[in-house]
Amino acid sequence: MDKPVITESQSNTLESFFGNKLKMGEMMDRYSVMKVGGPADYLIIISDLKELEESIRFLWEQEIPFILLGGGSNTLISDRGIREVVVINKANEVKFLENDPETPRLWAESGASFGKLSRQIASKGWAGLEWSTGIPGTVGGAVVNNAGAFGSSVAENLEVAEILHPLGDKIQRSEWSVDQLAYDYRTSTIKAGISQAVVLSATFRLWQSTPEEVKARISAISEKRQGSQTQGASLGSMFKNPPGDYSGRLIEEAGLKGSRVGDAEVSLVHGNFFLNQGNASAADITALIKRVRTTVKEKFGVELEMEIEFIGDWEQG
Repeated sequence: MDKPVITESQSNTLESFFGNKLKMGEMMDRYSVMKVGGPADYLIIISDLKELEESIRFLWEQEIPFILLGGGSNTLISDRGIREVVVINKANEVKFLENDPETPRLWAESGASFGKLSRQIASKGWAGLEWSTGIPGTVGGAVVNNAGAFGSSVAENLEVAEILHPLGDKIQRSEWSVDQLAYDYRTSTIKAGISQAVVLSATFRLWQSTPEEVKARISAISEKRQGSQTQGASLGSMFKNPPGDYSGRLIEEAGLKGSRVGDAEVSLVHGNFFLNQGNASAADITALIKRVRTTVKEKFGVELEMEIEFIGDWEQG
């Protein structure tokens, strides 16, 4: 597949539109929770929802290829970098909607930290998102990927997502329901590439409890996560769980915990987490992924499916 290329004319247009906000040759390791990634030819950082919408509209109208990133989790960035325009989404406003006392709602911009939402509403005694405590990434990423943990997922809490998407020769702002997002295990119509769309914000359904009960559940989940999941420079779960089983269990049973390629290591705590133990490259991580997938397939006949996405220029020169 031919890699996207920004033409000289498009480059001039980018500089004219974004001015000093446009960064060139920015190293992407600083925007990755795993601290890997080569240079982005063009990068902009978005600070609010209005700016996000204006920027995405401009890029679509000018037919300039781009990649939208949030917290830098769930994505492995190539050592060769990224040729598309990188849009870093830091639009993170959160609002508490109390129109219906029985069913309170939380509205959040897509760049807000998803894993921090439960703590933000705990003091109000609002329940429903305790399971999300500590999940890396942003609200936008959680909505696109149908993030989940401990038997719950975004699909159960999401009321509506505000979406920007091309429609014919126009770019439209719409509200999409769970049905329109067509959720399945760790995927949606957006992630699957069926719909070209950008998440602007999301509204989550919650329910009334007490601050004490909510905080207690958050503490219990935090302790469970810390005890069963690794800490450090990790992208989160590397592979989806196969039907009726767990990727972490298969990797452990295959004797792969602690395996390394360079500074990339399969966690000793949880087999489905890979760590950068110093100066790992994306090439190290992909080599370790290949080793794990091959070994699990040979031992158990199971083809592990990636949960993370590969971002950037992976063409071998």
